[in-house]
Amino acid sequence: MTLQIAKIVDLLDGLDCLCYGELGDILVEDIITDSRQAGRGKLFVALPGLTADGHDFVDQALKLGCLGAVVEKGRGWASKAGSGTVIVEVADCRDALGQLAAGFFSQPAQALTMVGITGTNGKTTTTYLLESMIRQAGGNPAVIGTINYRFNNTERPAAFTTPEPMVLQGLLREMVDGGITHLIMEVSSHGLALKRLGQLEFDVALFTNLSRDHLDFHGTMDQYFQAKTMLFTDHLKKDGKAVVVINDEADHQHDWGARLIDYLGQQTAITNRPVSCGMDHTFDIHPAVVNYGMSCTEARVETTKGGIDLKTPLVGEFNLKNILGAIGTGLALGLAIEEIENGLGRVDTVPGRLERVGLQTESDGSLGVEPMVYVDYAHTPEALEKVLQTLRSLGPEKLIVVFGCGGDRDPGKRPLMGVVAGRLADLVIITSDNSRSEPLEKIMDQIEVGVVETGKEKIELESFEKSDSGLHGYTVCPCRRQAIKAAIGVASSDDLVLISGKGHETYQIDQHGTSFFDDRLEARNEILRIHG
Repeated sequence: MTLQIAKIVDLLDGLDCLCYGELGDILVEDIITDSRQAGRGKLFVALPGLTADGHDFVDQALKLGCLGAVVEKGRGWASKAGSGTVIVEVADCRDALGQLAAGFFSQPAQALTMVGITGTNGKTTTTYLLESMIRQAGGNPAVIGTINYRFNNTERPAAFTTPEPMVLQGLLREMVDGGITHLIMEVSSHGLALKRLGQLEFDVALFTNLSRDHLDFHGTMDQYFQAKTMLFTDHLKKDGKAVVVINDEADHQHDWGARLIDYLGQQTAITNRPVSCGMDHTFDIHPAVVNYGMSCTEARVETTKGGIDLKTPLVGEFNLKNILGAIGTGLALGLAIEEIENGLGRVDTVPGRLERVGLQTESDGSLGVEPMVYVDYAHTPEALEKVLQTLRSLGPEKLIVVFGCGGDRDPGKRPLMGVVAGRLADLVIITSDNSRSEPLEKIMDQIEVGVVETGKEKIELESFEKSDSGLHGYTVCPCRRQAIKAAIGVASSDDLVLISGKGHETYQIDQHGTSFFDDRLEARNEILRIHG
């Protein structure tokens, strides 16, 4: 990416602000929010944070050479303006940062067809589906998402699902300069609430679903829902199209997709009727015939533009709903039925989303006769329930689940996930996830409360070494590596193992820091040890 430099007068043009100090021909070489990155040619934006306030570091940033600072009105920083130092007062520093970042990189989004996807689950799977569909239509898509940022055959690890404004706009500029035509972006509730999008607007916005998650940040489900609606009310172009997946709950108050459609119908600024997707024939995009199998899903999907014949290795109803949302988004983008159908047919798997792990035994890549082992990212009660229900429908002799819950996150969902696991799995192994700064034992105890509520009896871990695979109940195993070994070790070829919660992640975070850990690698190594 070429070095960016902008005149401060150009950056502030159109920004509702008060300026103190001589702007002259001052050049801005970077815009920062961390005073530790301060230096000559940099403009410091004082963001109010969750644990610290950037206004407390304005002095430090200026002393280290920053050319000026953007602060919120009424903070009393105007007196700091002087020779070579600019103070810019705004009503909201987060709003200002989004506008400044877009201006610094010369508004790259204006050259892209923009697709935004929000929801608790299904966002990542949908990005892979859309990416393939757009390629079939001759486009050159890029993705900003949970797993990575990818474009032009390159992948970069994702620090945030929705990056901070300077990172986001820098990525967009690099994409435009590299010939990207479409951006598919996972838009998180955090990104919306913290205004990371700035003034970005999307041509199509998709809502996948909503279930309990991030309540440590949002407080209530209604506030979580309101954050998600911002994608449609604040960031959808006037002629943009909304696509909404509906679960078809009898009570609209418990069907967030239906509530969203009702809510959007009340917004006078939204002129296009949302595209509805779901299992019922009354929706714009719906399946007419469905056949769920152990290794694939076959369906005939009816749309407002014609029928689509689908055969995909993505199994289960929840994946079919992801596909329906992707089809609706593709049609909203103007893709042809054939392009959508061909694109869907080219997606074999999505990393860490019900991903089968096993030993390849044939040149065609088929897996052996060892137990079916799946790795999935499900880390909410509803997501875990959907995955376990899907796997249960495959008819295993015994269904085994290994999972934990993240620390420093909503503790209320832990016993709920315990109830789901205890109700749907035959054998539950409670283990570590990313416990972060919380004591692991506390997290596992909270999960165990839910499992016990289902009537499951506790099994000592030592029993696994002596078992003939007939174990039913639950156990607690703090070491995730040992938990995975225990699950695969007691599974027969007729059993199914789900390792849930981390999916694509290749790390483990605890009170000692971050270390490498990959559920897929651990599972494959154990299968190889036993069956290789």
